[in-house]
Amino acid sequence: MTLTTRIVLAAAALAVAGTVGGQSFPSRPVTLTVGFAPGGGTDTAARIIAQKLSENLGQSVVVDNKAGAGGNLAAQHIAMAAPDGYTIHLTSVGPMSVSPHLVKDLAFDPKRDIAPITMGVVFPNVMVVHSAVPAKTLDEFVALAKQKPGQINYASAGVGGAGHLAGELFKERAGINMVHVPYKGGGPAMADLLAGRIDMYIGVPSTVAQHVEAGKLRALATTGAKRSSTMPGVPTVAESGYPGFEATNWYAFVAPGKTPKDVLDFWNRELTKVLNDPQVRAELAKHGLDPAPGTREELAQYFERESQKWGKVVRDAKITNE
Repeated sequence: MTLTTRIVLAAAALAVAGTVGGQSFPSRPVTLTVGFAPGGGTDTAARIIAQKLSENLGQSVVVDNKAGAGGNLAAQHIAMAAPDGYTIHLTSVGPMSVSPHLVKDLAFDPKRDIAPITMGVVFPNVMVVHSAVPAKTLDEFVALAKQKPGQINYASAGVGGAGHLAGELFKERAGINMVHVPYKGGGPAMADLLAGRIDMYIGVPSTVAQHVEAGKLRALATTGAKRSSTMPGVPTVAESGYPGFEATNWYAFVAPGKTPKDVLDFWNRELTKVLNDPQVRAELAKHGLDPAPGTREELAQYFERESQKWGKVVRDAKITNE
C-alpha cells in the first residue's frame, strides 16, 4: 500500500467519524459491553449493531461480554467506566429497573451513575419446553405443574431479568409452583434446556426459534401484547387464557453517568442511524428483535415506568436475590 493510499484511507475514516468538542470522535476503538454470555439475545443484538457502527464510524466497535449477576456486573462496570464515550453498554430491564428493588446495597445507582442514550430493541420472550416434556400447550403445562408442585423448573438468563420476571408473574397468574434456575445468559440456559436438564425456559426468539423449528423444543406461548413476527403461529400468554398478561423485553444503550452531553448526543445520533438502517433492521428481525430508537429523555422516562411496574412484581411475588 502506497503512502498516498494510506493517507486517503485515513482521511476517509476521519470523514465518517463525528466531531465532539471540536475533535474527531471516535479516534480509537470503542467497547460495547453486554451483561450476558455469548449466544444469547443481548449478545446477538450487540454484534449486529456493532458491525454496522464500525462500518459507519471507521473505527472498530468491540463487543465485550461481562456476564454475571443478571447483568448487574456489566452495569456496575459501565457505571464506573471513564465517561469519555469510548465505552458504551447495551443494558436490559434487570439492572436498570429491577435490581434497585431487588438487590440490597446495589453497587450502582441507575439514575445517578448510568446515562440513557437510546432504546435499542424491544420484543416478547418465548416460553419453550424440551420436547420430552409432555405438554403441547400452555394449558397442558399448567396442568402438569399443578400435578407436580415444586418439581417443575424453569430457566432464565439471570435473577431479576425479563425472563425471570415473566416467569414469576406467570406463576402468580396461573397459581403454580415452579422452581427458578438462573443462568449467566441465554446461551448457557439454552445448553441445559437442550440437554434435558431444564423443563422450561423463558427466553428471546433469537435463541429459541431454530431449536423449535428443528423439533428439539416446543414453543408454548409468547409474553408480549401481540404475537411475535418471528413465531406468528405461537399464541400469546394472554390469548392462552390469561388476559392482560404482558411482559415485554428490551435492550437499551447507556453510558457512564458523567458522560458529557455532546458525547451522549453523538451516540444517540449514530445508534439511531444504525437502528434505522434497512439492512440492520432486517437482520434484527430475523431474530425477532424490533428496533425502537428514540430520544435520551424518552428512554429515561421508560426506565422509570418499568421500575414502577416491575418493582411491584418483585414486592408482590416476594422475589429475593438468589
